[in-house]
Amino acid sequence: MAAHGIVRACRGDRRRSADAHTTANRGSILANSLQAHKRARQAERRRARNASLRSKVRTHIKKVVGAVEAGDHAAATVAFQEAVPVIDAMVGKGILHRNKAARHKSRLARKIVALAPPAERV
Repeated sequence: MAAHGIVRACRGDRRRSADAHTTANRGSILANSLQAHKRARQAERRRARNASLRSKVRTHIKKVVGAVEAGDHAAATVAFQEAVPVIDAMVGKGILHRNKAARHKSRLARKIVALAPPAERV
């Protein structure tokens, strides 16, 4: 029942205006207030950014693993040196937990050390 720009909500006696703040004009976000709608928009932007940053970390890790599997110690070392700052940056941004980052770095470093010729191992 729409009367004079007012739409009755499904629950109780709450009312919503029938202008730009209705669900039809908000896309797929199902927020009941403007504040909740804004928070949902912010969460969606953050989710997309976080997914991109997680992908970046995984790519750097895969480069190191790929070089190790290929048996190229020099390339693995260079890839590891490029991956470590990226992993640490993601810890600072809250994308990775610091223990998970440390675990990744430790495992990659062990793989590189195991790949080195016995004369070069420390």
